[in-house]
Amino acid sequence: MRKDTKTNKPKPFSLRLSVEERQILEELAGTKPIGAYIREIILDNPKPRKSRTTRPNEDDIILAQILAQLGASRIPNNINQLAKAANSGALLVSDDTREDLSNAVKNITFIKATLIKALGLRDDC
Repeated sequence: MRKDTKTNKPKPFSLRLSVEERQILEELAGTKPIGAYIREIILDNPKPRKSRTTRPNEDDIILAQILAQLGASRIPNNINQLAKAANSGALLVSDDTREDLSNAVKNITFIKATLIKALGLRDDC
């Protein structure tokens, strides 16, 4: 096998598949990356390689989209500002409204933390 002189790594091998063939291969691979699955099937004793994260499943993709939308909407920040204004007296609201705002802040914080935990991410905020 010829080595690339710049990186001293073997050149990648490319294979064109039909849409149906690719779908079958992805189903057979399950959560493994397709390259790792092919290597495992073709080679009798494949070399252990650096572990990469698996492809995200549909649920993880949807959860990530929800988390991204929550962050992009600025709703949590706006509700928090309303709650602070209500608590400081800058915004005149009833006790029930103040309590509702406080509960909304807690609920949004819980939703964000739950999404982050479900996705296996760190909360650096």
